[in-house]
Amino acid sequence: MSRAEAIAQITPIFRRYGYEGATLSRLSQATGLGKASLYHYFPKGKEEMAAAVLEHTHQVFSEMVLKPLRTPAKPWERLEGMVQSLSQFYQQGEVSCLLAIFSAGAADDLFHPQVQRAVQDWIQALSEVLMAAGLSSEVADQNAQDAIIQIQGALVLVRLLNDRAPFERVLRGLPDRLLDPGG
Repeated sequence: MSRAEAIAQITPIFRRYGYEGATLSRLSQATGLGKASLYHYFPKGKEEMAAAVLEHTHQVFSEMVLKPLRTPAKPWERLEGMVQSLSQFYQQGEVSCLLAIFSAGAADDLFHPQVQRAVQDWIQALSEVLMAAGLSSEVADQNAQDAIIQIQGALVLVRLLNDRAPFERVLRGLPDRLLDPGG
């Protein structure tokens, strides 16, 4: 097993149980590796595993979700591309957002700068598209932040209600709401 394969296998554990609940026993069980083998791939232990999961997830998110925002297409088309990618990335709302999970408790103390950077990258990419569509910088930033609030809130509701409808509803109207100069 490669380090990349180990990261792929431990990511769902961090998504499901959070940093505190992702015990070495659970991580070992997910990979089929003993604790000593996990330390071979991640000498600094669980903190290094979580950092690797967070970095890998940010790379995948950037490639899947942010990349459509950086194409030369029209703003609405770029936003629609992001929406389709968000649906895939979050498996139609079935998986939790690692950024949200890592923004609480001990994980926040350890990973706040990385989580903040990832959210700022998303806000900036959205804002640039919205400014290209003619929105002022202030409105573009506000709409971008509001979109992330709606998406993250919908992901929480999916978990609480065991119903994907809130996530699907938020994504369905997102491009038009983002482009609305009135917010």
